[in-house]
Amino acid sequence: MGHSHAHGPHQHGHGDQDHDDDHGHGRSAAELPAAFDTSVPDEALTPEQRSRRSLLRRAGLLGAGLAAGSVLASPVSAAASPSRRTNGFLWLAGDHHIHTQYSNDGKYRVVDQVRQGAKHGMDWLVITDHGNATHARIGVEKVNPDIREARDAYADTLVFQGLEWNIPGAEHGTVFVHPGRNEVSVLKRFETDYDGSVKGAGDSTPANEALAIAGLGFLADQIRRRQVEDVLMLANHPARKGIDSPHEIRAWRDATGGGRRIAVGMEGAPGHQAAGIAKGLGMGRARGLYDGSPGANSFPGYPLESYRTWGGFDWMTATVGGLWDSLLAEGKPWWITANSDSHNVYADTAVRGPGGDFAVDGRHADPVYGGKLDLAEGDYWPGYYSRTHVGADGFGYAAVMDGIRAGRIWVDHGQLISGLDVRVAGGGRWATLGGALHVRKGTHVILTVDLALAGGPNWAGFVPELARVDVVQGDVTGPVADRDTFTAPTARVVKSYEVNRASGTVRLTYDLGRVDHPVYVRLRGTDGNRTAVGPMGAAVDPAGPAIDVVGDADPWRDLWFYSNPVWVLPS
Repeated sequence: MGHSHAHGPHQHGHGDQDHDDDHGHGRSAAELPAAFDTSVPDEALTPEQRSRRSLLRRAGLLGAGLAAGSVLASPVSAAASPSRRTNGFLWLAGDHHIHTQYSNDGKYRVVDQVRQGAKHGMDWLVITDHGNATHARIGVEKVNPDIREARDAYADTLVFQGLEWNIPGAEHGTVFVHPGRNEVSVLKRFETDYDGSVKGAGDSTPANEALAIAGLGFLADQIRRRQVEDVLMLANHPARKGIDSPHEIRAWRDATGGGRRIAVGMEGAPGHQAAGIAKGLGMGRARGLYDGSPGANSFPGYPLESYRTWGGFDWMTATVGGLWDSLLAEGKPWWITANSDSHNVYADTAVRGPGGDFAVDGRHADPVYGGKLDLAEGDYWPGYYSRTHVGADGFGYAAVMDGIRAGRIWVDHGQLISGLDVRVAGGGRWATLGGALHVRKGTHVILTVDLALAGGPNWAGFVPELARVDVVQGDVTGPVADRDTFTAPTARVVKSYEVNRASGTVRLTYDLGRVDHPVYVRLRGTDGNRTAVGPMGAAVDPAGPAIDVVGDADPWRDLWFYSNPVWVLPS
């Protein structure tokens, strides 16, 4: 496979072994979950493990794998033998944005969400109940035993404790920690001192923006002081209200530049995807609940179309040459994810149980059977529709967090594809997602993409067909003079490949030529059902995602995948 230069210059890894915490929830990174371990017969697996194995088998991720030397080759061989670990990563699907009965607007038990996530192919999950005064006072502590019980009950699913941070002066964000003896105390102190709701710091003021940076600094300090092994923050639904300004996002990204990066990315696609299903069959609102308009705290530079999703993706991500590209053009890492934001699941029969008092108990009563399908909700179970795939060095908490920080991430909706290997190579070296290929100026560089297509039905019962894959390329132009910049004039779709297949594997190659200046490339793909000229014009994006129609946007009829970038840095 060549020399292992997959981690790039941006990462600050801390080893590929998961460390056992004092309650025995850790796991060696070399140890595989049963679904991955082909020495365990199918009949010995639990129903959730069998479901996971069937997904892996369909994706070609068990047995022979996709191709010799591919990152998509058998994760058993890649992870089980340390000497072969450079042959690929263990791609683990997960969701970092999930609510339970410990959220004021939630309903399900922790074990309900974890069971459903395991059933729908999730290897890792983050429980992120809303930050507020009640949660800070008692909820963050009360949910922890439930999380620990779920870890024990579903040993093949990594369950992180986190919270949904009301970022001072901005939107929400996921904050989560590596499991350990201080996971509760660190989150509790963070929420008490730095949550925008708890502190009454929601307005877009310089003081509140500074409080957000101080909160990230607090988290970095907890790692330095060895209170927790690791912490990550990801911005949630960043364009929904227009209150995450470009300079705030850059400030979060750069806040802990001298040490371990805490803020590493944003939701490229929000949850609540079922909310776009038309009335009569659904909520009749917008995908992601992106149906608002500018408010007093919104950044005035954002256009009205930024308050909508585009093919289910946030405008910041979906716009070629837009805000995400402007961040990548600085040559600094900022990754995208996709998740469920699961609160209340579309077409579920459960309702909140009677007799609870959230303010007193810190939780709602356990759900009970409601006697009818609830079509007025907008969420899916974790893994049912949205997936974030992380390239990990092994199966463990630290390995997942390292993979996220490194940007080895691709995301999909509706299981449009089942596997992805992206590699740029030149000068005898290679790099994959999130990494950087360092070569001499003028080196000939080739992008190679291996795709495992759907190969079987998704959770809606049909086999999605990948119609097209696009390569997006942009120049690395360095730090911006105006930190509220949200365009990247050099980014554009440089190549499109027609696929029009639903099964098998596909290899695509793109010749970057002799590279003489820093660039990055990223990928996206579509089922081709809804496309439109991108916001920056046909010369930049001739057939990108179309803006979603509020009240009539069935998410299953408009599927996309996106990858994070790879840089090429000649010198």
